[in-house]
Amino acid sequence: MLLYLEPSSNGLKRSSLELITAARAVAGGSTITGLVIGATEEQLAVAGEYGLQECIVITGTTPQQAGNSNVAKIIADTATELGTKTVLFAANSTGKDVAPRTAVRLQAAIIPDCVELHGTTGAIEAVRPVFAGKAFQRLSSTTPTTVFTLRPNVFTAKKSDAPVQTAVRSKTVTIGADVRTTVVTNTTLNQGSLDVAEADIVVSGGRGLKAPEHFNLVEDLANALGGAVGASRAVVDAGWRPHREQVGQTGKTVSPTMYVACGISGAVQHLAGMSSSKIIVAINKDKDAPIFKVADYGIVGDVFDVLPKLTAKISALTSHN
Repeated sequence: MLLYLEPSSNGLKRSSLELITAARAVAGGSTITGLVIGATEEQLAVAGEYGLQECIVITGTTPQQAGNSNVAKIIADTATELGTKTVLFAANSTGKDVAPRTAVRLQAAIIPDCVELHGTTGAIEAVRPVFAGKAFQRLSSTTPTTVFTLRPNVFTAKKSDAPVQTAVRSKTVTIGADVRTTVVTNTTLNQGSLDVAEADIVVSGGRGLKAPEHFNLVEDLANALGGAVGASRAVVDAGWRPHREQVGQTGKTVSPTMYVACGISGAVQHLAGMSSSKIIVAINKDKDAPIFKVADYGIVGDVFDVLPKLTAKISALTSHN
C-alpha cells in the first residue's frame, strides 16, 4: 500500500497522518509505505508514531518544481516498482489533481472523496457521498491497482498502539523534459492563515455580511476559536474573499470538528462542501434558511449583533484557561 504524504512546517500535514491511520485499518498485514517529496527526517519523525512502516523520500526536487504531472509520474513509477495494489491520496487540492494523473499512468480505477474504507488492500470497498451528501455510494474495483482519495478530517488521525521506527530511504529523481513542468519562481505566503481543509474549526461568512469590510467579524470569531476563515461561493465570486477560502461544491470540501456558518443561507452547493462536519453551528436572521436543516445548533439573529457578543464571550472564556 502506497500513500502520498505532504510535509508541513512542523512535520506532516494532518491529512497525511489521517492517510496513515486509515491505511492501518485496511492494510491486512501488507506493508504501509509512504512517499514524500522534499521532506526532512525531522519532519518524518512523527510518522512512526502513527504506524508508517517505511517511507521513500524523493530528493533533488520539490513538488512545486516538479509540477503535478511529474509528481504523478514519480508516484506511479514507485507504485509499479513496489507492485502495490492500493494508492492513497488526501482529497485536498493537491490530491484531487495528482491522483487522477497517477491513475491514468497506472491504468488504475480511481475512487474519489472517500469517507469510509472497508476490507483489505486489493479488495477494498469504499463509501463516498453523492448528490451533495444526500446519498452514499459503496464502490469497489477489479483493476490490479486502485487509487483512492480520502476526504480530509473524516478519518481521525490516531497514533498507533504499537508505534514503529519508520524505515526511511532516499531516492533521487531527475525531472526529464518529456513532461510539461511549471516552475514557481516567486510566491507570497499568507502568514498565520489556516487552511480550511486542515483546520479543526472553520468559521465561514456569506452574503449576510453585506460587504467585505464586515468580514472582520468572522475573522475575530475564527481567531477567538483558533480556527480558519471560510467563505461561500457568492462571497468569493463577488471578490470579497480569496478562492482558497471557498467552501462548497466548487471550492473546498471540509469536515472540521466544528463549522460555524455566519450569514450563509445554505444553498445545496455550499452544503455539499461542509455537511460532513461533526458539529454545525448556523447563525442567520432567516429562521427558514436551509442551513438550519443541517445545523446541530442554530442562532436566529443578525450576524452584526450575534458575532461580536459571541466573540467576546469566547475570548473571555479562553483568557481564563
